Amino acid sequence: MFLKNRHSLLTFLLVFFTAFSLQAADIWVATNGKDTNEGTKASPLATVHMALRKARELRRLKDASVKGGIHIIIKDGTYYFDEPLFVRPEDSGTADSPTTIEADVNAKPVFNGGIEIKNWKKTTTAINGLKKGTVWVADAPEIGGETINYRQLWVNDVKAVRAKNTAGTTMERILSWDKETETCWIPFKDKSVKFEPGMEMFIVQWWAIANLRIKNIEVKKDSARLSFEKPESRIQSEHPWPAPWISKNNGNSVFQLNNAMSLLNEAGEWFLDRRNRKIYYIPRAGENMATAKVTVPVLENLVEIKGTIDSPVHDVKFKGISFQYSNWLRPSQQGHVPLQAGMYLLDAYKLKIPGTPNQANLENQGWVGRPRAAVEVNFANNTVFESCSFEHLSSTGLDLNKGTNNNKVQGNLFKDIGGNGIALGVFSEEAFEAHLPYVVKDERELCSNELVADNMITNVANEDWGCLGIAAGFVRNLTIEHNEISDVAYSGISMGWGWTHTENVMKNNKILANKIHHYAKHLHDVAGIYTLSSQANSRIEENYIDKVYNSPYAHDPFLWLYLYTDEGSQHFTIQNNWIPIQKILKNNNGPAGNIWKDNYAFVDPKIKENAGIRAPFAELKKQVVIDEAWGLQEMPKSVAIELIGKNFDIEKIKSTIKGFRIVGEELHQWENHLVIYGLMNQPERTKRKLALAFPELEIKIYENPVYDFQNFERCKDSKPASEWENIVLTANLVADEKMQKEYLDYHTTQFEKWPEIAKGFCNADFQQLQVFKNGRQLVLVISIPKGENLDKLNPKTTQNNPRVDEWNALMKKYQTGIEDAKSGETWILLKKLEDKK
Repeated sequence: MFLKNRHSLLTFLLVFFTAFSLQAADIWVATNGKDTNEGTKASPLATVHMALRKARELRRLKDASVKGGIHIIIKDGTYYFDEPLFVRPEDSGTADSPTTIEADVNAKPVFNGGIEIKNWKKTTTAINGLKKGTVWVADAPEIGGETINYRQLWVNDVKAVRAKNTAGTTMERILSWDKETETCWIPFKDKSVKFEPGMEMFIVQWWAIANLRIKNIEVKKDSARLSFEKPESRIQSEHPWPAPWISKNNGNSVFQLNNAMSLLNEAGEWFLDRRNRKIYYIPRAGENMATAKVTVPVLENLVEIKGTIDSPVHDVKFKGISFQYSNWLRPSQQGHVPLQAGMYLLDAYKLKIPGTPNQANLENQGWVGRPRAAVEVNFANNTVFESCSFEHLSSTGLDLNKGTNNNKVQGNLFKDIGGNGIALGVFSEEAFEAHLPYVVKDERELCSNELVADNMITNVANEDWGCLGIAAGFVRNLTIEHNEISDVAYSGISMGWGWTHTENVMKNNKILANKIHHYAKHLHDVAGIYTLSSQANSRIEENYIDKVYNSPYAHDPFLWLYLYTDEGSQHFTIQNNWIPIQKILKNNNGPAGNIWKDNYAFVDPKIKENAGIRAPFAELKKQVVIDEAWGLQEMPKSVAIELIGKNFDIEKIKSTIKGFRIVGEELHQWENHLVIYGLMNQPERTKRKLALAFPELEIKIYENPVYDFQNFERCKDSKPASEWENIVLTANLVADEKMQKEYLDYHTTQFEKWPEIAKGFCNADFQQLQVFKNGRQLVLVISIPKGENLDKLNPKTTQNNPRVDEWNALMKKYQTGIEDAKSGETWILLKKLEDKK
């Protein structure tokens, strides 16, 4: 009996000590802690910096407590950082013993790179013609006797606006840009605006913006000439893409002047007077400056995880941490002229003689730098960011740049971010021309095998409008899946860099089941998903893309897309993506091409339902930002435009209408009648441009069909085809106006009183049948699955369906041939003009 109990006791002790030895080391941090404390729950440290040092020492000394890992547990509260948290190779864990920096249970700790401004007072004098006390003032914070500089300010976590010369979201248009003198002419009617050192110009140019420090303003009557500081003055005037645009059709580039005391005149605006060490603010409705939390960013970088190629950081995890308030000052110091995706130009110019060894027709060169990020990761493997938040940040949120492999970014919130929400991979290093294919000798340099999943990315690119929800450069084996992206100034997801079809490091990348909506708020040449360059065996599948903002100042009002494969894109499979219409662009893709299949609104409904954030991160959906007041793009509608005349210049016609981005554009001709058919916005504007180019032609618009059969609405057991052939015919109604009305009445009530007709169309697998009318003339469009033949399908409309024959016989008395038709000929078939290969 004694021996038996003794054996049980020994077994218990063995299990107890084994379990104890497998427990992770816990290091506690609290806002009321001290860095001289032990780091226990009862005696916590004050900073995560000291906690990380303590963890580093435990590993250096091979303390037994780290066998099950190290947990740095952060209690609730805000932790103001004086310096970034630097995670080194010595801080690495292992697969069995990771280092985890995590929130305490039910806590929401904030790593804050900013500083609060307090003691606000009403100004005692009138400023800029405003009533006394409208403007509030506080002492600007200093470090080392120098006034801290910053470009953003938040009041109660809501971003304020730098003082600017325009009201609300309105902007003005430049008058001209002189590349030779590196100057810009602008309208300048408000003479109360005065030049001040530090004043800037914010200008929109194609798919990017630029921040230019103003050197001088030369006023002449109601206009002014701006000159700019270097280096941005030279770069802005020398780089050909994207440059300021001058357009009679769509208006010139839009701009704002900002950062001057004389511009401070609207609620929500602020100005930092560094010379006099004062900061001014005009409160918005409901803001009480006596109690408001006013925050400005100080640190450009909150966390830096950085190893080396031979000694990467690994097995470090952040969970439940909020990263808030980062700064970014390069635009204030050297200007900011991006090429794309926020990557700013260091040098750029147009080639006098086009062509490089890699691209025979390339006519420009550019070298780019990379914006700072709140959290930067280089040469790190197996790191994790889970259930964290990245908010109120001036530039990029999270950046996995170079030498990052097998990292996971899952279930995080990215919200209120000035630049890219997430950036991944090299975007050409500073010494590497941007149009060259990226090839490495040591693949450990790559950003590869990363997972970006189940993140909410919303209200991003709100400072640099050319940034994205997720921006991926030269990446390999990247998976971007089940994220939700909304309220973005430009595109949702961009993958690829280099503008080249030459093979490079990119391959096996995947963009799957993401939900992307409410994008293109400010810029065009934009898409929900955008790609560049050759990416072998890459896939874009089962994404849900919908609802595009109406950008009021876009250089091209029609260049908004759902899917966009840009220069050099090849080796992609793009299929089963839910998009409302096939508004896509394949621009100068690589010779190997891409596979496109079933990208439209009639894919499996589960694709739309399953896209976006999954459990257990579904709570993030509540954080979505949608600017309901902004307005959405008007969806293009089916329209036919008829040109009547002789000797049509087909190539000139195509060139004239190219800028209108007609979806599914087709040209059909019969003798002196040419019909342009497709989904169009602003057909009247299209007609006007055609009329200017071809004054000798008669031009007619056919819109708002008098009859509209759609397969998806009327055929319950049929799935619409993803690609169609359109047959276009034309005829006239008889001259009798009473009979014309009867014809229209029959078509208005056909679905109700003659349901057999629609049943016949379903039986024949017609995808749509539309009848347009202009005066007496009708245009009939019958759409059938691509590869099918109307002569084969049409008899099926009457099969076991005599009512269709009755209908056809009845309609004949209302129809007659157009003016040029032969006697007895009613419906004229227009032949489709095929594109030249």
